[in-house]
Amino acid sequence: MELKDYLKIENNQWFLKIKVVPNSRLTWFSDVMSDWTIKIRLNSVPEKWKANIELLNYLSDIFWVKKSSIKIISWQTDKNKLVRIDF
Repeated sequence: MELKDYLKIENNQWFLKIKVVPNSRLTWFSDVMSDWTIKIRLNSVPEKWKANIELLNYLSDIFWVKKSSIKIISWQTDKNKLVRIDF
């Protein structure tokens, strides 16, 4: 399956549950957890929003959308995040 297959649609908005793992060698889509949360490993440190910015950059490249179209809805300072993507 591809990353886009894990998008959930609610009220004409697209959502994605993500668990980030910072301090990896590369930024990449790692695997899917049992609750359909995707795990993304990030090549950045979890300080001063660096990991969140890297996540936004990665998702905008994957889904071919502007970074401004991606919002971290909840858990901005946690490893588990809910992200909304406006296509």
